[in-house]
Amino acid sequence: MILQDIIWTIALSGIAVVALVFIYILLGTGKAADEAAQSKAARTARKLQGGLFVLLLLGFTFGTWATLHKFPIPKQDGALQADQVVDVTARMWSWTMRPASVAAGKTVEFRVTSADVNHGFALYAPDGHIVIQTQAMPEFTNRILYRFDAPGVYTVQCLEYCGIGHAPMKATFNVVAAKGE
Repeated sequence: MILQDIIWTIALSGIAVVALVFIYILLGTGKAADEAAQSKAARTARKLQGGLFVLLLLGFTFGTWATLHKFPIPKQDGALQADQVVDVTARMWSWTMRPASVAAGKTVEFRVTSADVNHGFALYAPDGHIVIQTQAMPEFTNRILYRFDAPGVYTVQCLEYCGIGHAPMKATFNVVAAKGE
């Protein structure tokens, strides 16, 4: 089962619980209650609120851990242990990448910065799917790691609106087969 199906199942379960609570409340309306019944209902409501709070807290904690325990963004202040390094500079409305090709099967560190305004560095595989993205910002270098498994021509495109030349702000990047393959 894929993650989206799991999340969809959880969401539908939550919706069903809320619907059942509303039905329960609607069925209880119009009944006369004495002071003891009101007190009991208040205690029950407090217990339900506390239980729901704990359940939501546990769900939030687990969901946060499940989605972030393998945080994909490397630390930005130390060596990244990459086999290859590509320096990327964005400027209105072009990309400069040095070197312009890397070997497949190796980990690549992209050091992404901007010479003018914010740009969105997005790297697309030959099949058109985005594989990595980060921000290109002036006076700051974002570093991101990626391992290319397949050779081909990859496309870099800006994802942050940067002015009139934003749409055609594209470049290509070559991933070549590693020597000996």
